[in-house]
Amino acid sequence: MRTKGRGAPDAEAPWNEIVPLLWMGGHYYRNSMGNRAPAIVRDEFDLVISLYTREGHGPSGGVAHQCVDVPDGPLTAEQIAAICRAAESAVEAVEQGRRVLVRCHSGYNRSGLVIAHALTLSGYSTDDAIFLVRYRRSKWALNNSLFVDYLNTGLDVARLLTGLEA
Repeated sequence: MRTKGRGAPDAEAPWNEIVPLLWMGGHYYRNSMGNRAPAIVRDEFDLVISLYTREGHGPSGGVAHQCVDVPDGPLTAEQIAAICRAAESAVEAVEQGRRVLVRCHSGYNRSGLVIAHALTLSGYSTDDAIFLVRYRRSKWALNNSLFVDYLNTGLDVARLLTGLEA
């Protein structure tokens, strides 16, 4: 599920490398002709973490694929925990020298949340992680202010606080 109405344009590339071996992308992008095109993963990566899935967008068989169903909006404590697990999987794979793609629909928010959290797990400050995501992917990345709030609070604390509200 996506939250509509932010007006973000499609990314200029199907995916971008945020730090070595860790890539962020979406299911659609604007090709060199300026047309919307599907971002189809084949075997470019060793692990693909999808926060949105679409038939025919890959990855190819033999590529590890984790699907994490979370909305591009307010998250439950369970969904925040799933984001944390996805980030941990990404970090573990990168540490093993594997190429990892984290993707959502547009490649801006849900994937940005996982990537930024993975970067903090790898020793980056939250501010640096958010900066890297926006600098390497798009200025539109992490335009969901709630996700930025989760990152600034810390996902473990955000999960606990969200759990109290339930």
